[in-house]
Amino acid sequence: MSFLPLDIDPQALKGMTDHAEAAFPNECCGFFYGSEDGQIRAVTVSTEVTNSKEGDQRRRFAISHKDYLNAERHAAREGLTLLGVYHSHPLHPAIPSEHDLAVALPYFSYIIVSVQPKGTAHVRSWQLNEQRHFAEEAIVALPEAWRVS
Repeated sequence: MSFLPLDIDPQALKGMTDHAEAAFPNECCGFFYGSEDGQIRAVTVSTEVTNSKEGDQRRRFAISHKDYLNAERHAAREGLTLLGVYHSHPLHPAIPSEHDLAVALPYFSYIIVSVQPKGTAHVRSWQLNEQRHFAEEAIVALPEAWRVS
């Protein structure tokens, strides 16, 4: 199974990376929206949500059911598709954790921003395959500095 590449609007991407850097050393989270045309998933908007994880937020994030409902309503109001969730991995690579896998939903893309003390290190996106394992999605036009070689 192959996934459609993500084309992320620069402002939407900036919103995600700015949020990740501001939340450092804690994890941040949010949603992203756009459209899908059978060839590409175009991400046009990202929105922050509060990390509702109780306790230590340096290694975990949680999104409330209310925030998911509000995200679906926002997408419907704006004529957009809720494409996925983004979150940060402070001091860790942009690779899904076991916790990320446990809470992942089918169809959604999961953008992970790896953040170090000096800022964003890498940005990668993942989606669940049919075996319920994460497979990496291509991100087109991602700044070279944030790519993983």
